[in-house]
Amino acid sequence: MKIRLAADLQSDSIVDGEGIRAVIWTQGCSHNCPGCHNPSTHDFNGGFEVDIKEIIEELSALDGHDGITFSGGDPMFQPEACALIAKEAKKHGLDIWCYTGFTFENLIKHKKYIEFLKYVDVLVDGKFIIEEKSLNLDFRGSRNQRIIDVQKSLKENQPVLISKYIDERTVIVNVPKPRHVYV
Repeated sequence: MKIRLAADLQSDSIVDGEGIRAVIWTQGCSHNCPGCHNPSTHDFNGGFEVDIKEIIEELSALDGHDGITFSGGDPMFQPEACALIAKEAKKHGLDIWCYTGFTFENLIKHKKYIEFLKYVDVLVDGKFIIEEKSLNLDFRGSRNQRIIDVQKSLKENQPVLISKYIDERTVIVNVPKPRHVYV
């Protein structure tokens, strides 16, 4: 299986999730958020295709990394390929973060996303909203974006926010029914 990427695997990132991470920059996004910091990743025909076996080989050679982060673009436009990569990364003891413009509530309505989410530890969800932009937030660009414990959320069937990332700078929007659960 192939995946369309915007860039080669980036190692040694300290800004795309906790710890030292490798980042997989997926290509393709239709959210077109005004102020997006990666507009070059929006074109679904941009970037380049690579066989996921190559990504998996690169991940197995990583040394001193805590995990991988799927970003882009939006990885949820290529959930099948991302799921296969995430599954292999887990075998190497890596944790998984994923950034998406979709909300958790919308993702869990579709089986193709659930398969990927089974391997994701932390999801940063929601579109970037320029009016909510803050440079003081941990691991996200706008206050509406949530940092979600995916495995607990899948069990609860509702978003479980990671409490250490919630503070007075966070604006909870699109509050789903049932209410948020915090850990």
